[in-house]
Amino acid sequence: MNNRFLALLAATAATSIFGFNHTIAKELMPDVLSPNALLYCRVLGAAICFWIVSFFVKKEKIEFKDFRLIIICAVFGMCLNMITALNGLYYSTPINSSIIVTATPIFIFLISVILLKEKISKRKYIGVFIGFIGTLALILLNEKTVINAPNIKLGNIYLFINSISYALYFVLVKSLTEKYNMITIMKWLFLFAIIINVPFGFIEFTEVKWTAMNNVSILKLTYVVFFTTFLVYLLNLFALKNLNASTVGMFIYLQPIIGILFAIYRGADKLTTLDVTCVLLVFTGVYLVSKKSVKIT
Repeated sequence: MNNRFLALLAATAATSIFGFNHTIAKELMPDVLSPNALLYCRVLGAAICFWIVSFFVKKEKIEFKDFRLIIICAVFGMCLNMITALNGLYYSTPINSSIIVTATPIFIFLISVILLKEKISKRKYIGVFIGFIGTLALILLNEKTVINAPNIKLGNIYLFINSISYALYFVLVKSLTEKYNMITIMKWLFLFAIIINVPFGFIEFTEVKWTAMNNVSILKLTYVVFFTTFLVYLLNLFALKNLNASTVGMFIYLQPIIGILFAIYRGADKLTTLDVTCVLLVFTGVYLVSKKSVKIT
């Protein structure tokens, strides 16, 4: 199998894992862990996994000048991104989370345009506009009431910020993937993430009652830390190393489908007409932004 095919499999697996995570992580908060405690579990657990794996791969030395970019990527990819994602999920619902995250390819495109000075066609302007309408409608017009969702509108705003933050990380980390192997990048990103996230999650992390956790909660936490954090970041980076950002971004289409179906199955959320309308608008916007007249490589 060539690297492109493996990268496509990796992107599919990553977005599928994250689709289930919207509900699984939601079920951990706030009774088992607070959002910020779960944040620290994620960065600490992933850092440990990546540093262990790093002992079994070829050693690489990071150039000193690249540490600045690594720290910036850690801020947007492992700090702001995770804080807003988990707090957004806590205040909002799994379905809203899986829909709003679908707007990420639009933000990836916009950030690429700003940084790379790419020209924007009329079709892409329309796609951005439609995608924003769908996302903003979900944020501003959502009136549904769901158990364990204390402030849906506030949560949706967090999730909106999360999409922008992850998109910025996605664009910035691309240059690092062209210079270093995946394990080298991730072990340093998550090491810095442990330090950066101390003010936000360390105290709440130390207050977690670990002995009070039952086996189901431990399994859910393992899924969030190992699969959703360690494995998803690794798979996405492998995909990004072998495909362009817009191609990898297209796989986010799968997230709301998996996320919505699993949330309904678990009884964690309910699907409304507004949800369906918004996801169709966002899908349309992402399609128009991502559609190219030349073959994607």
